[in-house]
Amino acid sequence: MYLFVTGCTSASKITNFQPEPDDAIPLVYDNSPSFLNLPIKIKLKDIENKTNSALTDLIYDDSNIEDDNIEIKIWKLAPIQFENNLGKIKTILPLKATIRYRIGTKKLGVQLYNTKEFNLNGMVTLTSEVNLINWKLQTKTQFQSIDWNESPTMSLLGKNIPITFLVNSSLPLFKSKIEKKIDESIAKSMDFKPNVLDALEKICRPFQMSQEYESWLRVTPIEIYTTNAELIGNSIHINMGVKCFMETLIGKKPESKFNSSTLILKPVTSMPSAIKASVVAVSNYQDASRIITQNFRDKEFASGRRKIKVLNTTIWHKKNKMSIALEVKGSVNGTIYLTGIPKYNEVTKELYFDEMDYALETKNKLLQTASWLAQGLILKNIQSNCKYSIRPNLEEGVKNLSGYLKNYSPIPGVYVNGRLDNFEFNKIQLTNQAIIAFLTINGEVNITVDGFK
Repeated sequence: MYLFVTGCTSASKITNFQPEPDDAIPLVYDNSPSFLNLPIKIKLKDIENKTNSALTDLIYDDSNIEDDNIEIKIWKLAPIQFENNLGKIKTILPLKATIRYRIGTKKLGVQLYNTKEFNLNGMVTLTSEVNLINWKLQTKTQFQSIDWNESPTMSLLGKNIPITFLVNSSLPLFKSKIEKKIDESIAKSMDFKPNVLDALEKICRPFQMSQEYESWLRVTPIEIYTTNAELIGNSIHINMGVKCFMETLIGKKPESKFNSSTLILKPVTSMPSAIKASVVAVSNYQDASRIITQNFRDKEFASGRRKIKVLNTTIWHKKNKMSIALEVKGSVNGTIYLTGIPKYNEVTKELYFDEMDYALETKNKLLQTASWLAQGLILKNIQSNCKYSIRPNLEEGVKNLSGYLKNYSPIPGVYVNGRLDNFEFNKIQLTNQAIIAFLTINGEVNITVDGFK
């Protein structure tokens, strides 16, 4: 496009072609894998409630009296109670037992039996080791003891004969059944894979870091690691970790890459808790132009008696460089065009333009109309003012990201917490809309599953 600028008659006039901007397509930044620490904490009370829901009423039924002259039925009399006993789950099971015991013989085809029935109340104690196998909390339960509320007796020949020994001798017949019932109910109710994957799926949905600059953060899990389960206090602790890519993307909301079918739980002995994630600081060209224009306010650039002022600047992208249009007034009037490579100063957190020079046609025009302006001294002074801080954009990105690290709950019972530490600069990317500075952020993220719904 042609640009004609006129000024006072005593000043030179510049007429140039404006370099057209490129249609640069935004790219995805491929960073190194990050690690999210995902400690699973399951309260014993939650396991207790789930087990009581799974284990109800009749829990053991031996209705065959013919094989051993004894028939036993056991009911759960009251809710099961769990507690920590030296790193194992101690289970208290109140039960009611109905026992039918048969005494007698069978002679000459005639059954001579005397059958007695007893209703007993007692308290069974069991202990369970805790393990984690294939997403499920699994226990290995062992029968410890049974305490009857009263000693059972039966009337025989007019006398009350204690039969506690008979009842206790039958314990091997049903204690393995009770152990198995406890283990099965815990395994069935403590499959936490759906909870974990549901939480991860929601955490991995891309969320907007900046609405103004259309920047998005996307987390894509690669692998999931876990240590073995450990009973600490009143909770089961399982330290999990997610190896993932954390990407920042510019533009419309990206699609989630979460795929639960590809995730496998891998056992490890320890887990890194620190994370490394890429954070984007986006400066659109309108904001950058406004900030750079402010840098030139009330400043003059001189060469001998000749002087110019920069009234306005406009920047855009072209061939991996920045094109900068400066509207000038003074000894020469018009618009000059510069090109430069954006760089980042880690100390001042400023973007500046290096290897700055006049656009080819601009330089030819200057040599024809104002050769003094094409000299390096004025260009150097102009270059020192073509910079601006990305700190405000960086602070905005950190602020938005920090909002997801303060007890953020994507689903009930799941909480995300963490901290952000220092930043390290990585690279600059140019798009047709903005200058994008990529930085690496260090910190820690904890995703706690506290309670199963």
